[in-house]
Amino acid sequence: MESAKEEMANSTKIQREIWSKAISATALRDSHADAGKLLLPALNNMIDIDTTRTMALQNHPPSVIYLLLFILGLICSLLAGYRMAVGPNRSWLHILSFLLITVTIIYVIIDVEYPRAGLIRLANFDQVLIDVRTRME
Repeated sequence: MESAKEEMANSTKIQREIWSKAISATALRDSHADAGKLLLPALNNMIDIDTTRTMALQNHPPSVIYLLLFILGLICSLLAGYRMAVGPNRSWLHILSFLLITVTIIYVIIDVEYPRAGLIRLANFDQVLIDVRTRME
């Protein structure tokens, strides 16, 4: 599979080809006078959507958000541990439940943030883009 940079470069190349062919097709004598008015804005919107999607995939929260999430987990662990220390016995059910829930929540947050790296995948959405690309070629 191609790397992300190669894929983006290939996408940009295809967009430029489509744009130049559309410009030349609307400039032909046989083309309808309003063809450019309808076709070129639609192509421009297509390219803008691709740019918006690319920028959204590269936009991630700052590292300080992850640091604060980690600190929040530590503080919650401290408070839960302090509360359980008062009793004569430790509740392993509570300890393991808290651990499992905390780890699961942090994993899901990070996995959703990077959808192509974990268990939660966007394969259905990617398949739509792959189908569109193959139809364009």
